[in-house]
Amino acid sequence: MKINIIGTSGSGKSTLARRIATELSLPYIEMDRLYWRPDWQGTPDEVLLKTLAETLAATPGWVLDGNYNRTRHVKWHEVDLVVWVDCGFARTLWQAVTRAFRRAWHQQELWPGTGNRESFRRSFFSRESIIIWTLKTWRSNRERYEADMQNPQYAHIRFVRITCRQEAEALISSLKSHR
Repeated sequence: MKINIIGTSGSGKSTLARRIATELSLPYIEMDRLYWRPDWQGTPDEVLLKTLAETLAATPGWVLDGNYNRTRHVKWHEVDLVVWVDCGFARTLWQAVTRAFRRAWHQQELWPGTGNRESFRRSFFSRESIIIWTLKTWRSNRERYEADMQNPQYAHIRFVRITCRQEAEALISSLKSHR
């Protein structure tokens, strides 16, 4: 099975993606890990798209965590299921803030080998703030995901919208029983 978990930053998509990958014994692939280089430098699109295509082709099933709208033609080409984590604005913002605080406090490296760590300054007091990103993209992401679910171009894809933990648990149970 090929699954893409999408949602606004802070929505819980990484947590759900890792859990589904573990429960289904599938490789977990994180788009941010493919994109971010040392010193917060992004990967050029042509390299990102090639790396993504090679990574997805390397295994017959996977759980892909991430949006990156410009990569849809690669990641959704053969995807079976797209899960949209849509827990509402207040919850998503709260989760983004608490995650940013936790990461800044613990100074954890986000993607091994990059040296990239959240800081209080970066998370709360800069233009690169993940919290500002969440505020700016929440509404437009919702509009885009709703349109994607209705787009005939993606009629081959099963879409599931998760709005609460109970729905996430039900999805996981369903996926496990249909393996």
